[in-house]
Amino acid sequence: MGKRILITGAAGFLGSHLCDRFINEGYHVIGMDNLITGDMRNIEHLFPLSNFEFYHHDVSKFIHVPGELDYILHFASPASPIDYLKIPIQTLKVGALGTHNCLGLARAKNARMLVASTSEIYGDPLVHPQNEEYWGNVNPVGPRGVYDEAKRYMEAITMAYHTFHGVQTRIIRIFNTYGPRMRLNDGRALPAFIGQALRGEDLTVFGDGSQTRSFCYVDDLVEGIYRLLMSDYEKPVNIGNPNEISLKDFAEEVLKLTGSSVKIIYKPLPVDDPKQRRPDITKAQELLGWEPKVGRAEGLKKTYEYFKNLPQEELYKQPKTFESK
Repeated sequence: MGKRILITGAAGFLGSHLCDRFINEGYHVIGMDNLITGDMRNIEHLFPLSNFEFYHHDVSKFIHVPGELDYILHFASPASPIDYLKIPIQTLKVGALGTHNCLGLARAKNARMLVASTSEIYGDPLVHPQNEEYWGNVNPVGPRGVYDEAKRYMEAITMAYHTFHGVQTRIIRIFNTYGPRMRLNDGRALPAFIGQALRGEDLTVFGDGSQTRSFCYVDDLVEGIYRLLMSDYEKPVNIGNPNEISLKDFAEEVLKLTGSSVKIIYKPLPVDDPKQRRPDITKAQELLGWEPKVGRAEGLKKTYEYFKNLPQEELYKQPKTFESK
């Protein structure tokens, strides 16, 4: 019997790509998602497979998975500002209770667990580029605090389970990632820019556009996750593309790619929006032999083709509405 892996957040952007990767590696994949931000269409191609099963479940509640488990990837969480500003309590609960439940399951099954942390734990950084030893500059009571602090707690409880219970744990800090299956209306810069261009709307840049981001293509990120999971390193590792660009220049790249003649307009910067974001990937290079392979021009083209081929109604679909519990 092949190895079995549980992937939480399986119907989301990253979770669905991870399901594909581990299916291709010959694993029996158990996907779990409450579908609050995930989309079944991202994984529907896997349902005919005998080595894939799906649980519609909220990991903030007790998790039961029958049989043996070798690995757990915990990727259940709202990840875009639009989502976690609308469902702040659920965001905190999935980072805290959800991680606790997954760690308890990992301990019971003697499984190795990798948790998806984020560059947001660095807040609006005072160190540039950001390395894993930097503790961050985070406002715990600001609007973004629900996401930032959920992930910081996630890291803390994961390390506690590792040191106190001896659970095999891995922590990845994910920087801005993009690719097919992102939601057009999730509030992040890349799908927002492409969606606006496809609808013939002006591109909205917040602030003066000088704030920077570093965009990593999803295939590169998945490779980094796979290598970290299989490594013997238990402390946090940055995975991202260190090729930094201002959001103004990025908007201009999107305009050039799409051939759109719309303008770039500017709106006030949201509260606590990070001014710069760029990973120091020295650890990933040295420990995992990993670095990104897909350049932004190639990745953007693939992502644009995906969005361009979506049904027309997807372009005008409104963001989900939520009830925060």
